[in-house]
Amino acid sequence: MAGADPGARIGELLDRLGREAGPQARETADELVRSVVEFYGEGLARTVRLLRTAPAGSDPLAVLTADELVGDLLILHDLHPEDTMTRVGRALDKVRPYLGSHSGDVDVAGLDGETPEGPTLRLRLRGSCDGCPSSTQTVRWTIEEAVARLAPEIAHIEVEGVAEEPAAGGQPLLQIQPHPPADAPGALPPAADGEPPRWHTLASPALPARDHATRVADVEGNALLLVRLPGNLYAYRDRCPGCGADLRTAPLDGEFLSCAECAARFDVRHAGRGEQAHLEPLPLLEEEGAVRVALPELLGAGP
Repeated sequence: MAGADPGARIGELLDRLGREAGPQARETADELVRSVVEFYGEGLARTVRLLRTAPAGSDPLAVLTADELVGDLLILHDLHPEDTMTRVGRALDKVRPYLGSHSGDVDVAGLDGETPEGPTLRLRLRGSCDGCPSSTQTVRWTIEEAVARLAPEIAHIEVEGVAEEPAAGGQPLLQIQPHPPADAPGALPPAADGEPPRWHTLASPALPARDHATRVADVEGNALLLVRLPGNLYAYRDRCPGCGADLRTAPLDGEFLSCAECAARFDVRHAGRGEQAHLEPLPLLEEEGAVRVALPELLGAGP
């Protein structure tokens, strides 16, 4: 199309689609084109804004890649200065503090770019996740979210070593389908089956102000218990799994939280494990001064 007018060509294609497929298809195509234009328009606007406000002497490419939307556009057009594995490594570095709270760590086992579903990342999870099903699930979501935000071209993730019941005749294998962040332009709504959690950004007033402090935040009508210990912030459902009482008045003794109603004790730093039951941990990522927490559908379940 060298020398052609792209706008005119798009108009011709839309007109032809309307004639061949009908007015409803034309309306859908028009909406699609508007969405794509808005997506790239926002990317261009951010690029100009970021470069104008960048500190003197800063690397322009580093400034642009630090922005998620602009970085995604650079990846889409193979212009990003970091390759896939470098960005995967940065994503896993963000996850490791969270995995440590679940007695785990993660290693890269390989990247296969030839699989039918697209690039497949193979990871190896080390640790037990404390044998807690909800702990294992939050590890899944946290890995998925971190990789999807920094390496959106990864189509599929396989993780060996998840603490679940092994399938007959084989090692446990976790299958993850990364998805674009829910707030990314053009992101599709999740499927009804296996719906991923919804991620939310928490502002500073909602967070514990100091170490060894707790705070309850309300997100979409759900009460989240946030606990700050030296080096990490933890998020749990604000409910004692033993008696069903809320934990907003629960005393914090070092790294252990005690229910004010039934006196059950939970290890905050290790996935909320207790002698009889676990707290319900929630996926949480701290990145670039922001705190993001996920709300799975099961959060609204009863005690």
